[in-house]
Amino acid sequence: MNGRERMDVAMRLGVADRVPVMCQLALGHYFLNAGLDAIEVWHDGDAFAEALIRLQRRYRFDGILVNLPGRDPDWRRSIARIDERGEERIVTWKNGWTTVAPTDDNPHVYRADGTRYFPSFEEVEPERLYYVEPHDLSGITYPYTWGFDAEPAVPGPGFFPRWHHDTIRTVVERVGAEVSVHGEVFSPFSQLMELLDYTSGLMALLDDPAKVHACLERLTEGAIELAGGQVRAGAHAVLVSSAFAGAGLISRDHYATFVLPYERKLVEGIHARHDVPVYTHTCGAIGDRLDLMEATGTQGIDTLDPPPLGTVDLADARRRTAGLLFIKGNLDPVSTLLLGTPDDVRAAARERIRIAAPGGGYILSTACSVAPRTPPENIMVLREAVETWGRYDEPA
Repeated sequence: MNGRERMDVAMRLGVADRVPVMCQLALGHYFLNAGLDAIEVWHDGDAFAEALIRLQRRYRFDGILVNLPGRDPDWRRSIARIDERGEERIVTWKNGWTTVAPTDDNPHVYRADGTRYFPSFEEVEPERLYYVEPHDLSGITYPYTWGFDAEPAVPGPGFFPRWHHDTIRTVVERVGAEVSVHGEVFSPFSQLMELLDYTSGLMALLDDPAKVHACLERLTEGAIELAGGQVRAGAHAVLVSSAFAGAGLISRDHYATFVLPYERKLVEGIHARHDVPVYTHTCGAIGDRLDLMEATGTQGIDTLDPPPLGTVDLADARRRTAGLLFIKGNLDPVSTLLLGTPDDVRAAARERIRIAAPGGGYILSTACSVAPRTPPENIMVLREAVETWGRYDEPA
């Protein structure tokens, strides 16, 4: 089997020739390790595609997550200048805004007055929402604009620019016959948290839940449209990024009220049009809500953070999800991958394969993203581990 075939079998709860391996890399890891200019990787769709492919080949992953949208190919026309400030680079745009770009972390966009913009909940009108892309070149805007366009995007068909799926198309054209390529959409709840900034977003749940529901309905529509565009561009699976839905941020009750119904509608909306696996990325303490995540209709759960990062015991998660969901993750990205030795990684990977691989439906991965400064030699151990212990006819 090749990586694409192996991942597809695992995501559909089958038994492949071996356990697949695929990690989500922090964007800072691409900046540091792809051998490309970090400004280009963040701002240019072709450069990001190249970074994705280079590190997939280096680590021999079975899949690639395309976790930035395509970019306007004319983005350079909006630049006034680029300066250096210590280890940061500052992109000044012609409209006076700036992008502060660290060497190892996501850039942030600041307005001309030096502030990061987030609208107040009071000024947000649900009917003007459709999708919020926090990784757009201009950051958060409301009403929503793409890049430095003068006019807001109109909710509905045509909201997403023609170039929005170009990175997925490029990656699929280059590796799609051999490697599983996944798109990413932000869940409706995550979009709202990104739009308002997290404190204001969480307060809105208490202050005006009816308006929150109206916003989430609109943001679900846009997420369905975005996922469909990714699949039409060639994506083999769709990841729903639901990073703010763990117990560290909201309760089970709030999850059931503000997350579950909209993620269920999102998953159903994708599946109504496309036969591709859809799975969910939720960080942190989710051990108390695996059943609620399953109720969204998702086909898999990504991260499964172990203590102390989260609350998931892998053996317990495997028992609760066996035959229902594929699972991906549980390898500590900090204590093991970032701070450990190759032998530490090897032992931890072998243990997770032993627990979760029997019966199929498991993908070896770090719990959350691989940290920017994780030693590449530690990551390369993961492919070695699945080839040594991840074959189903041999005990782990």
